[in-house]
Amino acid sequence: MATGEAGFIAMMRALAPDPAARALSDDVAVLAFGGECLVITHDMMVEGVHWLAGQDEADIAWKLVATNLSDLAAKGAEPIGVLLGYALGPDDARFAAGLGEALRAFDVPLLGGDTVSGAAGGRSHGLTALGRATHIPVPGRNGARPGDTLWITGPVGAAMLGFEALRDGNSAIDSSAFRRPQPRLAEGIALAPLVSAMMDVSDGLLIDAQRMGAASSVTLAIDSAAVPFPESLPQNRRREAMAWGDDYELLFTLPPDQPSPIFACAIGSVLEYRQDNVLIDGAPPQGRLGYCHG
Repeated sequence: MATGEAGFIAMMRALAPDPAARALSDDVAVLAFGGECLVITHDMMVEGVHWLAGQDEADIAWKLVATNLSDLAAKGAEPIGVLLGYALGPDDARFAAGLGEALRAFDVPLLGGDTVSGAAGGRSHGLTALGRATHIPVPGRNGARPGDTLWITGPVGAAMLGFEALRDGNSAIDSSAFRRPQPRLAEGIALAPLVSAMMDVSDGLLIDAQRMGAASSVTLAIDSAAVPFPESLPQNRRREAMAWGDDYELLFTLPPDQPSPIFACAIGSVLEYRQDNVLIDGAPPQGRLGYCHG
C-alpha cells in the first residue's frame, strides 16, 4: 500500500465521489450552483517546512494568503473571501498586520475562521479561499492534449534563492520571492478561456508537470534551455531550481496555433504518452522531481 501524501490522498478518493471534488486530482473543488461556479481551496503551512523558525509573522501571514490565492489563479477564479485557521503564537500582532497587508493587496475579505493554542513546538496554520469562476468550464490539470504547447508565466528558482538568503541572513539578496509570493490572479483570468490545462507551480516545475501529464494521460516534454530562470541563478543550479518549488507561476497548455494572451515562456510541448509523464530534453528526469510530504 502506498504511504505518505500520495497514499493518503488515494485513500481519500474513495470518500470524495462528488464531482465537485474533481477526484482529488486538482488543487481545488468546483461547486456549481445556478449559473455560477464556486471555486474552493484549502492549504496549510507548517513551521520548519513552509517558513523558518523565527521568521517575521507578517511574512507568514502574507504567504498563507498568497499560496491559497495562487490555487484560485490557476483556475481563473476571482477571490471572494478567505477563512483562517490560526495557531496562536509569540507575535500574533505581526501576523495580523501581515494578514491585513495581504488582504488589501489582493482585495479579498476575511470572512471568519478559528483560532487554537497548543503545546510548544511546530505550529501550523490553514486557510480556505473561496473564488468565483470567471470562465466555465473551469480549467483543470486534465485537459492537455498531444500537440499543445507548454507554457509558464515566469522564472523558477527565485524562491529557492530567497529562502537561502533568508536562512543565511544575507540581506544583499532579495528574499521576497520566498517570503511574499505573488499569485498570478490577473494572468489566470486572462488564460482561463483559452487553456487546455492549467495549474500553479508550488512543489517544483518537474513534479507539477508530471502531475499535469498524469492527470491528462500524456507526456509533457520540457526543453530545459527554454525554461526561464533568475539572472542571478548559476547555470549549474538550474536542475535543482526546477525541483525546488514555491515559485507560484502558472504552468499551462495551449493549442499549437493559440498565442498566449499574456507574457509567458513556451517551454515545451505535449506528446502522446511515452516512457513517463514528464521528459527533460527527451529523457525521463533522474533524481528528485520536487517537494512531496511524507
